[in-house]
Amino acid sequence: MVQQVLINDDDYYVPDANQLITENDTLDNFATSKQKRLLIGSLYSSLQQQIFLAAANVGIYHTDEQPAIVPDVFLSLDVQVPENWWEKQNRCYMVWRFGKPPEVVLEIVSNKEGDELGKKLKIYEHMRASYYIVYDPNQQLAEKILHVYELRGTRYFETSETWLEQVGLGITLWEGKFEDRQDTWLRWCYQDGNILLTGDERAEQQRQRAEQGEQRTQILAERLRAMGIDPETL
Repeated sequence: MVQQVLINDDDYYVPDANQLITENDTLDNFATSKQKRLLIGSLYSSLQQQIFLAAANVGIYHTDEQPAIVPDVFLSLDVQVPENWWEKQNRCYMVWRFGKPPEVVLEIVSNKEGDELGKKLKIYEHMRASYYIVYDPNQQLAEKILHVYELRGTRYFETSETWLEQVGLGITLWEGKFEDRQDTWLRWCYQDGNILLTGDERAEQQRQRAEQGEQRTQILAERLRAMGIDPETL
């Protein structure tokens, strides 16, 4: 039973938030939900010429007669969702159907119950995902915010390298605004450090370029008029 607590001196009670389940393997909180959208959306916005599959909260079946594991985000290169994705066998990621595991699996830590550095690490290692990333923004598991594991042979080794050579992408912590929320975000980046843009960011970038172009045109027109030249006649 959820314990009731008194607010002020009125006869008004609300549940104690510490006793509520705000997130688990199937239930997202606001922060992780938004973070996943950023990671997935920027991939599809920026890598339009590549074939890949990226998803959040989609089950991966990796071993016969074993339950699916559900990473917060995964990225699998050179595969696509089947055209008939509503059919039962096409609704999740079955390693034997796609022919390989995802290259990247990523977990966002929101509590200490997920065992991201223990049980989940062993499962992804056995699955042989090339990279396993654990993002712990509130440092609930350790002092580090970001843990990156690279598969070498059949074992994971933790690395300080954030450039994922086998996928041609990196990860970085970025301070900025996404969907009107200013915060520190985990983002994909290119080798030069530039982040992969979302669709909104790309549109804003194009808008700014167009505005700058108009300003340059106006300045040039004013200079021509100052020289006695009508720019409309050119």
